[in-house]
Amino acid sequence: MEKTKRLLNEDETDKQELSLPQKKYYRQRAHSNPIADHDFDYPSCPEAYDWSTLYPDVTNTESNIYNRRVEMLDIGCGYGGLLVTMSPMFPDSMILGMEIRVKVSQYVIERIKALRANQPNCYNNIACIRTNAIKYLPNFFKKGQIKKMFFLYPDPHFKKSKHKWRIINDTTLSEYAYVLAEEALVYTVTDVKDLHEWMVQHFSEHGLFKRVEDGDLKDDPVVDKLYASSEEGKKVTRNNGDKFLAVFMRIKDPDL
Repeated sequence: MEKTKRLLNEDETDKQELSLPQKKYYRQRAHSNPIADHDFDYPSCPEAYDWSTLYPDVTNTESNIYNRRVEMLDIGCGYGGLLVTMSPMFPDSMILGMEIRVKVSQYVIERIKALRANQPNCYNNIACIRTNAIKYLPNFFKKGQIKKMFFLYPDPHFKKSKHKWRIINDTTLSEYAYVLAEEALVYTVTDVKDLHEWMVQHFSEHGLFKRVEDGDLKDDPVVDKLYASSEEGKKVTRNNGDKFLAVFMRIKDPDL
């Protein structure tokens, strides 16, 4: 005999809606070809995008982020660990995660939704969108808009034939430089020494970036959060892996 399903009362329904998503239902392969064609929605220009769909408080005159713009960008944000960590650290800043993988980006969106519901007036300054940062950054951001940019444990694409897929290369650095403000900082962390050296080389050889010396980072509150805030970082910690940090500053164009 088939059991009759009991209807949930209002309190039980609310409790289900507020539950944090479980990662096991959002797992997806780590590698994604950023050069391949994907189905993305993106604005024709930054002015055409309605940021209130991601940050409802941006139109709230009583909010810390009223009428502000995105200033911090986590490219390849994974499961959103850094976003959640930085939200209370920078309550007056809008922070955006960009993730190319469908299921992973959906997890972050659901995670933020649940966090906001469970803790009213918190986490309203973070959001996530699924997009390809290599292709569409200028569609979302104006020149010189971003003050902090993060690349935490990016895909190393080990095979030499796939190095062109790496998120840091000569072409992409020029795109990043366009949306970064002068003196903006770019933070990179990886557990792959070869990729670390690759990123350091490409940033150092690009005319619009200079490396920030390690000694100058001791008072930066962000640095300590970079190593283990993300799921990948926590995995590296559990496995006693190496972590290589490099931070770069966007400098003034010498030709201007």
